[in-house]
Amino acid sequence: MPAIILFDGECNFCDASVHFIIKRDPNGYFQFAAQQSDIGEKLKRQYDIPNNMDSILVIDQHNVYNASDAALHISKHLNRPWSFLHVLKVIPKPIRDVVYKVIAKNRYAWFGKKDSCMIPSPEIRNRFL
Repeated sequence: MPAIILFDGECNFCDASVHFIIKRDPNGYFQFAAQQSDIGEKLKRQYDIPNNMDSILVIDQHNVYNASDAALHISKHLNRPWSFLHVLKVIPKPIRDVVYKVIAKNRYAWFGKKDSCMIPSPEIRNRFL
């Protein structure tokens, strides 16, 4: 069963991150769903994820990863050299999450926001739930 990345479908940075992941995940380990989509809302309810969670989320083998844990879990499954970023897991989560939260808090100001979720191209549509 592929892992699922729940992302903010209105965030330009998150949209760019999804495309970055797709290009570096040739085996299709990840599927994607916008948190605002019906399937995203359903998965958040299923896994008791609060609606105010301001983080990318990864659901993999019934485990939910958020914030820096999610980012590092993703990196572990990408092509080299990106997979090597997983070694940052040795940094304590509270320290990693401070950096993550600064980016998450400012992502709309720094990268902008869309009025609606992205529509995937035909080439990658099968990766979206």
